[in-house]
Amino acid sequence: MNKNADMVVLGKISGVFGVKGWVKVYSHTSPIQQIIHYDPIYLKLRGGWKEIDVEKGHKQGKGIVAKLAGIDDRDQAFAMIGTEIGIEREQLPALRKNTYYWSELEGMTVVNKDAVDLGKVSWIFNTGSNDVLVVKGERERMIPWLEKDIIQSVDTETQRILVDWDPEF
Repeated sequence: MNKNADMVVLGKISGVFGVKGWVKVYSHTSPIQQIIHYDPIYLKLRGGWKEIDVEKGHKQGKGIVAKLAGIDDRDQAFAMIGTEIGIEREQLPALRKNTYYWSELEGMTVVNKDAVDLGKVSWIFNTGSNDVLVVKGERERMIPWLEKDIIQSVDTETQRILVDWDPEF
């Protein structure tokens, strides 16, 4: 079944594990093993998103391994490397006030307190101590997600993030 709904990418298949169709999963979820607990999950294949069941899965070392329905040998698993894993947006749990999923922030316009447009959030990563917005405009900027110090407000209606940030930095 192909899905045209609003999908959220949670990770991707990053490798094979064993010879019985198990795959290694790179997860963007927190905790990382949450990715295998969504039901259903979807794989982004050539024809669009396809629903698939997670038969089994667990944390393995610093990563996740999973057995997906219909992937029964190493060759099939190998062919899936790089495939994105997603869920429908409505499957995400509700968040507390003033907290956001990264996918909500991506694409938002970032403006500083002097109304200088710094660009749009291209992607986000975590440094261990805080998240960092990668903002692309006339150049690329990396802006730390430090609420109150740098991030002044997020307006989901206007899709704007107000920051205290020097445009020359």
